[in-house]
Amino acid sequence: MENYRPTKASVNLQAIQENIENLKRYLPRQTSVIAVVKADGYGHGEVEVARAAIAAGARMVSVATPDEALHLRDSGITADILVMGLSPVGFAERAATLGIHVAVSDAGWLRQAANLVKEADRPLRVHVKIDSGMGRIGLRDETALQDIVEVIEGSNNIRLVGAFTHFACADEEDSCETEEQFNRFMELVAEFPQRPPLVHASNSAAALLYPQYALDAVRFGISLYGIAPSSYVGTKLPFDLKKAFTLETELAYVKKLGKGERISYGGTYETKRDEWIGTLPIGYADGLKRGLRDQDVLIGGERMPIVGTICMDQCMVKLPREFAAGEKVTLIGRQGDKEITMEEWADRLGTIPYEVAVTIGKRVPRIY
Repeated sequence: MENYRPTKASVNLQAIQENIENLKRYLPRQTSVIAVVKADGYGHGEVEVARAAIAAGARMVSVATPDEALHLRDSGITADILVMGLSPVGFAERAATLGIHVAVSDAGWLRQAANLVKEADRPLRVHVKIDSGMGRIGLRDETALQDIVEVIEGSNNIRLVGAFTHFACADEEDSCETEEQFNRFMELVAEFPQRPPLVHASNSAAALLYPQYALDAVRFGISLYGIAPSSYVGTKLPFDLKKAFTLETELAYVKKLGKGERISYGGTYETKRDEWIGTLPIGYADGLKRGLRDQDVLIGGERMPIVGTICMDQCMVKLPREFAAGEKVTLIGRQGDKEITMEEWADRLGTIPYEVAVTIGKRVPRIY
């Protein structure tokens, strides 16, 4: 499809592959990488990222919902896919047929699923989700685990292929909670009659900080895309993360305004003297949230601030001098020796870079 609008996001798939390759070199040899491509690959594009990750040596990919898994299959991704969130039981037969792995934490759900898949051509592959302290989903005690094991052993078409948990505080300086979670998880893993083939606990933060918890696989999420899970982790990285995402547009219109002119909805910015003002064809419908007013952009290798209220489709910037319409503008990325990061946006918005990544609008085309 042709794109006439100059606003676009460039995704560097080689950077994603380098992050996987560097992680594989850092982790124990026996540890596999599960590439997390949920939420449309954290806004980068789940299909393209999945292909790149598998080519770089990821063992499998994981998503949050059945629909995300089906989209990958429909797009030609043949590698193993794990749905990490809980699936409706009606998805069980389709998951078995398509070789999609599902998370389970309830024996009742699994009994219903067993009835649905008993005639399926392929077994339903399950990963038992254990809640070691996140408090979200997952079984929490030995009795619940044994109930699931009984259902699996009593079914001829369910295969236990994994067990996993999720760390709540691995990106923080204090490691005590993560150690406690790991120990609780391993205590329950030890209750399986036979250890599942793929035991995994580590998210990006734990994979980077605690190689001793790597187990059979790690789930590489936000750092797959070159972003540290927290500022603390960013100071402790065992290797450089390569950023994969650049957001660019261009100056659509440039004008000179006299002193006292007001800009945008509500007249929230007033020129202090004669000023050059540029208009950019990007706004909050694209993910440039209104809270990013006063955030800098890069033009000609210089930082220049967004002024006035950000509109749905456009925003204005204060220029130090006249620039020609069509001049390249970088909102996230590098020009020369200057760089604007998702982390910078997140700090201004009072959030985390994960949220910035997944809220860049779908109407912004991704160029790979």
